[in-house]
Amino acid sequence: MEHSQIPRVKLGTQGLEVSKLGFGCMGLTGVYNAPVAEEDGVAVVRRAFEAGVTFFDTSDAYGPHTNEVLLGKALKQLPREKVQVATKFGIAGFDASGMLVKGTPDYVRACCEASLERLDVDYIDLYYQHRIDQSVPIEETMGELKKLVEEGKVKFVGLSEASADTIRRAHAVHPITAVQMEWSLWTRDIEEEIIPLCRELGIGIVPYSPIGRGFFAGRAAVQSIPSESWLTRHPRYNGENLEKNKVFYTRIEELATKYGCSPAQLALSWVLHQGDDVVPIPGTTKVKNLDDNIGAVKVKLSKEDQKEISAAVPAGEVAGSRLIGVLEPYSWRVANTPAPKSLSRTSATPSIMGVEGLHRWPWCPFQEEPREQLADQFFLNGSRGIVLLHCPCITHLEHRGMCVGPGTMAMMVSARPGMPTKNICALHRWNLWFFSWTTTTPKFCCCNAMPGPKTLMQLKAMQCCIDN
Repeated sequence: MEHSQIPRVKLGTQGLEVSKLGFGCMGLTGVYNAPVAEEDGVAVVRRAFEAGVTFFDTSDAYGPHTNEVLLGKALKQLPREKVQVATKFGIAGFDASGMLVKGTPDYVRACCEASLERLDVDYIDLYYQHRIDQSVPIEETMGELKKLVEEGKVKFVGLSEASADTIRRAHAVHPITAVQMEWSLWTRDIEEEIIPLCRELGIGIVPYSPIGRGFFAGRAAVQSIPSESWLTRHPRYNGENLEKNKVFYTRIEELATKYGCSPAQLALSWVLHQGDDVVPIPGTTKVKNLDDNIGAVKVKLSKEDQKEISAAVPAGEVAGSRLIGVLEPYSWRVANTPAPKSLSRTSATPSIMGVEGLHRWPWCPFQEEPREQLADQFFLNGSRGIVLLHCPCITHLEHRGMCVGPGTMAMMVSARPGMPTKNICALHRWNLWFFSWTTTTPKFCCCNAMPGPKTLMQLKAMQCCIDN
């Protein structure tokens, strides 16, 4: 294999350059199969590097710990300056209640120090938060990661399985270089919200399980699953779900013949073609499968080809959840965190923004420029905590194109439809309305209250509504 066959790309906009195809090391120490012998695992990593793969992904949770140790030993046989190492923190273990996730600053630092030691390196190229601690404000976690970057222990920062709001808030503290998410032909739920956000912010996308956890390589469809495999508990690999899903493998197998490649190569090539900012990290324990995966780089697909392949696996028809039950509570869809403590109701005064003079009745709309400026100010303040807007005649809201009716806030919010919102509260001087459309944070409040004792009562009512 020639080292030059895999192109290099910029991952994110912060300066990290990696091979267009990465390698996920997780399987080398178990999960989908029994752990491989250390020398065999090192040989697979070396083979990948010789073929042009320079981006290797691991985690302190894999093994646990043994995966980082194995990769560290492989790195001793490779030129460190030509390899990009990604590892993760955040999964603290499992107990009777499920998975334990931590994101406190002291935990972040302790994990980083331990990973540096196990990998036996001076720095980590890309350090991810593996799962989001929903009890710790993301600003606190990112604050410690920023310090690690300043100290030279980490080069770039990433997030895995994070909600859109968490990504945006984290990026405001320190630039996020990459977001790692599950993305494949049969898992495409991030395309509507996460992918556009990443591209808006200049964040790279690292799809894990790009071959459907091996499904499109024939696992379970034409091959048996080892009894020790974690996949025996996966919803898509069991019972009726598996039987329903086998039709998708058959379709991809038929298309692969048309395109002159293997089913796994076609599925992986589809992911590779989703953009120059997309760097999938398929894993394997076998050199034969590794070579097959690397061969996917040579499979060329037109836009029409991609549409044909997408249509063969309609996302809404795949049977079964993409996650086993113990991981569901930490899916990106619910991976939100509290507002920073310094901006909580008890420790900070909400900012009051006057919008007098910008409002006009529907038959006399204000100009576009003030509306844009007001929306920006609303977003900047709202993204840090509670915002109270004192404005005349606020009775209706619009969010992301959903118009409830005309009014000041309808026009203002529509000016910035991508604002992260969880709850938009509209407090009129006589009434309190509560609207909730999404599951993201932070919480926004809009107030139309006249000064005086009545205002205080209304604000208390609003705060109670938010807290509950």
